[in-house]
Amino acid sequence: MEHNATFPIKNSELAILREEASSYLKGIQWEQGYKAKNRDKTSGKEDNILLYLSKATSGTDATAVASVSKTILALKKRLLPNSTAIPIHLNQTLFSVQEGITIGIWLKDSYYDASGLSVLNEGKSNLSSDQKREFESKQNTATAFMLFGSAYFILHQLKDLASDDLSVMKNKFSGIPELSLQSPLKGISCALFYYEKYLSHPEIITSDKDVIDFTVVYFEALIDEIELRKNSLDHTEVITDRTYKLEDSEFAVSGWENVFTGAAKSVEFNKIRFEEIVGNRDAKHFARRLTERILSYDFNAKKNPFQELGGFMPVFMGYGIPGTGKSMLIAAIATMLKERCDHLDIPFLFHPMPDTLISTFQGGSAEKMVQWMKPMQDPNKIIFAPIDDAENNLQERTAQGVSAGVKEVIGVFLRYTEGAYAVNYGNCSVGLFTNLPEQLDKAVISRIQGRFKIDGARTIPDFLDQDYLWWNKLNNTLPDFVNMKTPKYQFLSEQGLAANMGEILDKVEKPTEERIAEIYERVEKKHKTSEHMFFADFYKEIQKEFPFFSSRDIRNIQSAISLRLTDFDLPSEWFENPKLYFQKDYETKFSSLQGLMKDNMGNLNFSDIRRQEVIRYIDNMAIIADTDFKRKVEQQVTHMNINQEARKVFENGK
Repeated sequence: MEHNATFPIKNSELAILREEASSYLKGIQWEQGYKAKNRDKTSGKEDNILLYLSKATSGTDATAVASVSKTILALKKRLLPNSTAIPIHLNQTLFSVQEGITIGIWLKDSYYDASGLSVLNEGKSNLSSDQKREFESKQNTATAFMLFGSAYFILHQLKDLASDDLSVMKNKFSGIPELSLQSPLKGISCALFYYEKYLSHPEIITSDKDVIDFTVVYFEALIDEIELRKNSLDHTEVITDRTYKLEDSEFAVSGWENVFTGAAKSVEFNKIRFEEIVGNRDAKHFARRLTERILSYDFNAKKNPFQELGGFMPVFMGYGIPGTGKSMLIAAIATMLKERCDHLDIPFLFHPMPDTLISTFQGGSAEKMVQWMKPMQDPNKIIFAPIDDAENNLQERTAQGVSAGVKEVIGVFLRYTEGAYAVNYGNCSVGLFTNLPEQLDKAVISRIQGRFKIDGARTIPDFLDQDYLWWNKLNNTLPDFVNMKTPKYQFLSEQGLAANMGEILDKVEKPTEERIAEIYERVEKKHKTSEHMFFADFYKEIQKEFPFFSSRDIRNIQSAISLRLTDFDLPSEWFENPKLYFQKDYETKFSSLQGLMKDNMGNLNFSDIRRQEVIRYIDNMAIIADTDFKRKVEQQVTHMNINQEARKVFENGK
């Protein structure tokens, strides 16, 4: 559901609730349920954490007291025995947990008022049976939302401080034995009871850093438990239709959304240089521009100056026949971004779409896709998210036999690239790579703001260089083994990067696709290509021939033209000395780029660029549509031939 309203979480209101939150940390009482009390007693492992938890209670009624603050003090004495100071991670954890509970209480109170639970609560001694059921149901939802908000804020505060690898802590952790949603008091008491018991276990916390690591693992598990139950909750409309944003902070709660789900770590990749890729001048040039633009992102302003200049591509596509270097290009982009991010000392996330995204369970594919898309909303790192073989997961939804899972994935992709959930800081770019662009969903294609052909080796120097990269390795191993005559050509000299798109597109004068060329010539007889009217008339005629051509396509053409206007090199000294540009404030960066853009525009002819990009885009669009049609015709012809041959075999067999 779209979040159509944002409400502030005011610091002044949190200050009033902080004392209540602090009281929960000082001490709560919890009566363990029978299953939790007796869980895993049969394992025979005396050191089992769950057995330890059950032994931690006292009395015949299994009611126990837990005090997080006392346990924190005990940890302080154990971790820093000869100091009066509180260890830094311990202190950060205690503060984050307290603030998380405070925000949870605020969200619970907000839900009480918005859902009408406050009114039911005031008159709960005189409720009818229906009202009692409503009261209990809303209590459960309020408790779940309170715990979710608390855990979510704690993760927001501590996730980046935790270790990259939490597997050791997760192995120590045995889950949360029980979760109570009966009432807010019981919910927080139950959650803090097990949190404190884990904290006090001598083998869980062995260092100050373990406190943060365990807290992240515990509250991630708490959110997972709520995720499992949220579909059974009623009266959630006033949770899912709004966003709550903390005053003077980036933190916001939008329904049950969780950006920390499956928190992304950069995937390993083979390092490849652009000069190792033969041919593909267009693709290599595009890739280089992408890296320069995305690295201009300003971490303080949370935006990219190239967005204002019109030269940034949140979604792009590389396409070509199999074997032309798509996977190599993905690795080359990742290599350049990683090396430059390391040099500039900024975090980088290589975040390819996993192959296992489509689920056989209803709703499972959408959930996995959300988990993959969520990390791209993180404004604190540079993100490159390639989708290799994009036609597998983003296939045309109207095609016969397309699974429900593919439709779910596309639905999420569209929402997160341009919709209610779309967030574009200018630090993330999604790249679609495909052999079959005609099989991509039309709505997905319309989201693509930059596209380039990956066509591999095309010239004699390309083929010479492709062979050279192979036999030169043999030559290095055994110098006299490759005993063939070499040409008068400096190997790899033709594989350099183009200075600008003009070098690549200087031959684009007329459309190559037959129907487009016919329309182009017809309109050109009425208007010169240097007139605005030419393009308006041309678009109208194109729309008659291709009804799916829309305003979004025109916006994409405009984006492509803007890319050409920003098609300039960043000075090499900016990379050598980051203080000259990359470490400047946003306004200085923007001003520097404006100067480069003005110099670049002085060498360009606007009407020529506009004509080139319009031809390039519409030619490409028509070729994709035509290929799809031809493929369907070929399939039908093949099917008819098979039927005809089968009939002959059948008749001869008789």
